[in-house]
Amino acid sequence: MNKILDPLVNAWKTPELRRKILFTAAIFLIFRLFAHIPVPGVDLPALRALFAQNQFLGLLDIFSGGTLANFSVMALGLNPYINATIIMQLLQMVFPQLEALAKEGESGRMKINQYSRMLTVPLAALQALGTFALLRNQQIIGVPSPLTLVTLILTLTAGTVLLMWLGELITEYGIGNGISMLIFGGIVGRMPVIIGQTISIITGDQIVNIVAFAAVGFAVVAGIVLVNEATRQIPIVYARRVRGNKMYGGQSTFLPLRVNQAGVIPIIFAVSLVLIPSLLGQYLGQVPNPTLSRLAQALSSSFQPTGPVYNLVYFLLVLGFTYFYTAIIFNPKKIAEEIQKHGGFIPGIRPGTPTANYLNYILTRITLAGAVFLGLIAVLPSLVQGVSNVATLTIGGTGILIVVSVVLETTRQFETMLVTRNYDGFLK
Repeated sequence: MNKILDPLVNAWKTPELRRKILFTAAIFLIFRLFAHIPVPGVDLPALRALFAQNQFLGLLDIFSGGTLANFSVMALGLNPYINATIIMQLLQMVFPQLEALAKEGESGRMKINQYSRMLTVPLAALQALGTFALLRNQQIIGVPSPLTLVTLILTLTAGTVLLMWLGELITEYGIGNGISMLIFGGIVGRMPVIIGQTISIITGDQIVNIVAFAAVGFAVVAGIVLVNEATRQIPIVYARRVRGNKMYGGQSTFLPLRVNQAGVIPIIFAVSLVLIPSLLGQYLGQVPNPTLSRLAQALSSSFQPTGPVYNLVYFLLVLGFTYFYTAIIFNPKKIAEEIQKHGGFIPGIRPGTPTANYLNYILTRITLAGAVFLGLIAVLPSLVQGVSNVATLTIGGTGILIVVSVVLETTRQFETMLVTRNYDGFLK
């Protein structure tokens, strides 16, 4: 516990880091305030009753931080931005121009991020229209005038853009990755509600199930910490070089390859996609066409959070996105070139292309272990929740993964900032 708290205590004692912490807390406060500003014209009691009865919608509300059940101006959450990011990364594999832009370094990534922001706006508008149609079919919202409908769509789209901007402010001026931090804040903000709902329905028969669920939860947390901290150390030896009367190099070091290079991002991506079939089924369920209605019923029944199809698709998405995002953030060819440029080599491996192939070989195998573990952890609590029959515990492994991973990444960032600051002070 002290290892986790010490960086936070030391960071609070540092003026610069204390400003970052306070700035992040202020953004969280703004986010929670907007989460309780409802869009007018919605029957909120009926909406909350609908979310309480529908397990899928309850899960969706958890990851929106409660903004969806309140139908606030941020009801869409960050899903449009996450989907836009996924689309842009997939397009890099299709269009060579985008791939070349991504390889240009920081300037190229900034341009791609700008394209993602621009794509977020139409995606948010489409999702706002789909959300309105879903609520209209459930008779949660009345028939609005065209002007009211346009205002509703613009309000929800503006809420998503504002939330996206708040996340980028956290990334630039605060602590941690802004998007992950806001999702983390939304999940943590909903936990008291979930715990209260669980306590209110506890019966004598369910106490044992809840204790078992809690035990599995602690095991999941321990496993996440273990995998996130696990690394494969690749030895690097630097050849000796003589320049003038001085000798350089000759030392050995290690290149740490993390088992989970992608962190929490694959989970966020997977959640954004695995919820789409159920949302589509909810929308098509009220269509008069009998074929579409049967299709909607099949989608809704198959993609329940405790169903086998949902968990299988979720597992495969986590597996795929872990590899996909690892390939984006870790380039073995570039690492091999940097090692060769500084006169280094891996013992027994030739510099250049053989080194890149060796790093790719190692990374592929350790990523498989990390991806399979993340996928199993993601679906395991949902399966346990289905066995325990405690419907209010819909947060499942996904929420635990996000919360624990964000805490670990933020703590690691605190440690890096403290080391950097102490090192700079030593140089001065």
